[in-house]
Amino acid sequence: MTATLTRPAAPSGDHVPVLRLGALGALHWRRRAVLVCLAMLAVGLIASLLTVTVGELGIPLRELPDVLAGNGSRAQEWVLRANRLPRLLVGALAGAAFGVAGAIFQSVTRNPLGSPDVIGLGAGAAAGAAAAALVWPGIVPVAVGALIGAGVAIGAVYVGSGRGFAAPYRMVVTGIAVGAMALAFVQLALARATHEDAFAMSAWLNGSLASRRWSDVTLIAAALVVLIPMALLLTRRLQLVEMGDDAATGLGVDPTRTRNLAVGVAVLLTAAAVTVSGPVAFVALTSPQIARRLTRSTGPGMVAAACTGATVLVVADLIAQRLPFGVQYPVGVVTAALGGVYLAILLIREWRRGAV
Repeated sequence: MTATLTRPAAPSGDHVPVLRLGALGALHWRRRAVLVCLAMLAVGLIASLLTVTVGELGIPLRELPDVLAGNGSRAQEWVLRANRLPRLLVGALAGAAFGVAGAIFQSVTRNPLGSPDVIGLGAGAAAGAAAAALVWPGIVPVAVGALIGAGVAIGAVYVGSGRGFAAPYRMVVTGIAVGAMALAFVQLALARATHEDAFAMSAWLNGSLASRRWSDVTLIAAALVVLIPMALLLTRRLQLVEMGDDAATGLGVDPTRTRNLAVGVAVLLTAAAVTVSGPVAFVALTSPQIARRLTRSTGPGMVAAACTGATVLVVADLIAQRLPFGVQYPVGVVTAALGGVYLAILLIREWRRGAV
């Protein structure tokens, strides 16, 4: 495979650099999108430093390089390597996975509400994890259960919509019904569980990054290494499919095959993220929207969505840990509150435009 960088002229006269990857396709990027990604990463880095350094067991910033180099005290080594660093990395990586999955679903459905939260994918993954952990424990690992649950949920949406992934509004309505049934199954699993198992599962179902381990970091990192390049290679095709099936077909892109491939990638990303963090609400819904508005992109904007998702989840987890109520709340509580505000703003904007 050969990679070349060219700068074809855009219709507006702007130059859009293109990284061509031979037979695999090409990656397009814009200067504004790069600046937005760098800004998001800077905010995420500041939030990461605050996560590690503030609080009762926080490591002073001036001592952090020594602790990272392995020259800290035993207590500092435990706080960094066994407590805060795995939690921070899981949050960043899971946020990136949610962001890309949301960008894919919003592109496929051509609907800003088309996210794993809304069409039942997250709830399906939670139901699969609950089945593997509480109803039929020991048969399959929880991660595999989440993947099966997500697959069953998206399969039900595909069949229930009547036209596969080609009917965006039917997908959203069917997904809401599938999500409701999946959550009903989760409640059934909790009712059958012991008090301790039900308490642990309830915290996970709210979306929590507490007590994450390096095995969780490895799982979500491996998923991103495999799936993010696949999502990037589908970006251009998804942008053409957003123009309509006839236009995409005329430009040599099979819309049905593109949608199926993209949804498959999004299902795997969501299942991996839900496995390590629980079904954290609204990150997949809001991150691609924020990224699109900041970059003014007409396409899915996978990289910007990933950077925004990672930053949103790291910042939300920092807030969750530092709320002034004497209790550390699950990060899903904070994202749900922030996402509800964002959704209300979005609906008000659409109402003023006469779109709703």
